[in-house]
Amino acid sequence: MSGLKPSNAQRLRDALENDILNGHRAPGERLDPEALGQEFNVSRTPVREAIQQLVASGLVIVQPKKGTFVAQVGIDRLIEMFEVMAELEGMCGRLAARRISPQELAELQGALKRCEQAALDGDTDEYYYENETFHNCIYAASHNAFLADEARQLKMRLKPYRRLQLKVRHRMQSSLEEHRHIVAAIEAGDTEAAERTLRSHVLVQGERFSDLVASVKDLNRASEPEWS
Repeated sequence: MSGLKPSNAQRLRDALENDILNGHRAPGERLDPEALGQEFNVSRTPVREAIQQLVASGLVIVQPKKGTFVAQVGIDRLIEMFEVMAELEGMCGRLAARRISPQELAELQGALKRCEQAALDGDTDEYYYENETFHNCIYAASHNAFLADEARQLKMRLKPYRRLQLKVRHRMQSSLEEHRHIVAAIEAGDTEAAERTLRSHVLVQGERFSDLVASVKDLNRASEPEWS
């Protein structure tokens, strides 16, 4: 366990993220900041921070003089973003295999162990958080600040959909096994294997592509009116 207590903004963001991805808040629905503050018993600042994070991830849009709304999910754009993310992650893995320090390797191994515990507990939410730490360790170990910043920014936009993928049956266990291969490659200093395994870990293809498309279609259908 990381031991970090989520802030009010993070709790609110996670709750709204879950609502949107589960279809409880449909595309086009208006988000009232004042009502959200009352519903979650938080002040204006956490609400504002949570909305900003959701805007960054593409789940929410702000229309000047109109308000804040749940965004429509575009599957084509989403797949393009995953393709770029896979390349960035692969580059980070290749550089990390060459440049990682003993302390950074220990931190990566610790993140892997916490992922293993979350998977053992069957806790997809905890795995989601530890998975973020795992990938951040690799970004830092690349020792390329520009690359790490770009990877983090795009990862922020894709976080909700990576979380959605973890809800697919057996995906958490598959992800964990991929994590083990990634760590093994980095430990061995195998740059090609580290790049290849990380790229494959992120890239949405095959059954994972079908699962993601189905999930996004479910989200979009939530915005369609019901006819009697």
